[in-house]
Formats: sequence, structure tokens, C-alpha cells
Amino acid sequence: MDDDPVDGIALCSAKGCRERARWRLVWNNPRVHTPDREKVWAACDGHREALSHHLAIRAFLRRVEPYDDEASNA
Repeated sequence: MDDDPVDGIALCSAKGCRERARWRLVWNNPRVHTPDREKVWAACDGHREALSHHLAIRAFLRRVEPYDDEASNA
């Protein structure tokens, strides 16, 4: 995942994408993670659906929420 902020802006997690993240895709792999652990992929508007689908077909996706730059920099 490449959602590390560049100049304070989180980037999309899609391979090769350098667009600003607008969505948080919250997921958990129950084979690997405890139930309370949540992982996050960041997504731009253009990759939100594809990344969500990738997680959903594996039953990993928990929710999709707007990316809050304020919360991510806290």
C-alpha cells in the first residue's frame, strides 16, 4: 500500500497511482488478523470501485468511508 503522505497528502494505494486519496477502504483478513484489527487502503475516485471489489470478493472489505486528511495526520 502506498498511502504514505507526500507533502501531507495521502496517495491512492492502487499500483502506480499518484492521485490524492479520497476514500478509506477498511478491511481485515480473518485468517491473518484478529477481529479487532483493521487495515486501510487509500483510494482515489478512479480506483475506489476496483480496490473495493478486490477486497469484497475475498470477504475482507468492512466499509468504505471518506478519507479525512485531518484524522490521518493526527
